[in-house]
Amino acid sequence: MNEQWKDASTGPLDLNHPQDRPTDTGTTASGQGTWPLHVGQQPLNSPEDLRAIHEAISEGKNPLEATDVPRWEDQVGVSRIINRRVLELEPLPTPAQVLSSLPLSQQAENLVAYSRDEIRACLYGQDDRLLVIVGPCSVHDPKAALDYARRLSKLKDELDGQLLIVMRVYFEKPRTTIGWKGLINDPDIDGSHQIRKGLLLARRVLLSVLDTGLAAATEFLEPTSPQYIADAISWGAIGARNTESQIHRQLASGLSMPVGFKNATDGSVKAAVNGCFAAAQQHTFFGIDHLGRASAVETLGNPDCHVVLRGSSHGPNYDAQSVARAMADIRAMLPADSAAAHGLIVDCSHGNSGKDEHRQAQVVRDIAARIAQGERGITGVMMESFLEGGNQKPAPLDQLVYGQSITDRCLSWPDTEQLLRELAQAVAQRRWNE
Repeated sequence: MNEQWKDASTGPLDLNHPQDRPTDTGTTASGQGTWPLHVGQQPLNSPEDLRAIHEAISEGKNPLEATDVPRWEDQVGVSRIINRRVLELEPLPTPAQVLSSLPLSQQAENLVAYSRDEIRACLYGQDDRLLVIVGPCSVHDPKAALDYARRLSKLKDELDGQLLIVMRVYFEKPRTTIGWKGLINDPDIDGSHQIRKGLLLARRVLLSVLDTGLAAATEFLEPTSPQYIADAISWGAIGARNTESQIHRQLASGLSMPVGFKNATDGSVKAAVNGCFAAAQQHTFFGIDHLGRASAVETLGNPDCHVVLRGSSHGPNYDAQSVARAMADIRAMLPADSAAAHGLIVDCSHGNSGKDEHRQAQVVRDIAARIAQGERGITGVMMESFLEGGNQKPAPLDQLVYGQSITDRCLSWPDTEQLLRELAQAVAQRRWNE
């Protein structure tokens, strides 16, 4: 295994080393500060205290009763009436620390800027290629994700005349109830929730994907995490569970890349249309800056938002009639010159396939046939695909099948390659017919 994947905290930024720990000012101590972190005159819990807390939790005990660790409210001198259900606040590196330690190369920066423009051109009809966002449902194994990226990069170069291929690199997973929340939240897939490690690992994955020449797409789930990774993203998604969320609409209004709003889980396309409209406006809201300071964020609005049809709990919505109805709803509310009014993206997985990879292949082929016949309104498709087809239950890496999803079922690589070629042929046929 490549050495860089053994431990996410290795490399230029080592937060296990005293000089790299964040101080109360949000900067590294560089040998001048002390650990644990101090707020006012009182220290927060030391690593030893945290180990005692987590040991008590693992034994099913109440850590506030089973350990001698003082409550953090007492340590920072605030009233116990706040945060009654907060066990611990663990300081994280600031976005500035992470970005300066793991920066984009000039080549990667150029790729992100250029691919964002390419995506915009497809969305606005200035480029007649089909935008294809394809990749794992979620990234859980960096080595397998990079293996996939290298294969996809070769195919991208071959089919570049017909398809604009962008890789899904999803680190955060929304859950209907509970479950694994993604690489950033739980990189070891064991419930330890090493978010600091996950942030660094996610950024390293993105840098490696960009090094293959592929642009990256992701879903933005948390309002803070984009500060750590958004500079490496060319296309963003607001998921079905969050498309009506004011927080996510505000977030999208300040993102620097095109953003797709998925229809709601109940099938409502209007929710996604409203999301696009709201995100195109200026907003002011709570956030953090790259030094980790609480800030009032003022945005310009994002005119490049568009709708993604992903089906619903009531069934699929990728058929021609559903696409036509969605486009009518979009054009009734959004400006004629907007990205959304030109066309939409069809997510071939999720509600459109019942999360069945075999059905997903059928959806892709149906869309390819319609594109070949000249159907308008579909500017892109999304596919969930990995090295191995299907999925498996989440577990630590050494217990998993290499290259198989631990979230939604995915197409296998051989099926993905065949379907991408069929989509490219469909675009070529449409051009011939015109």
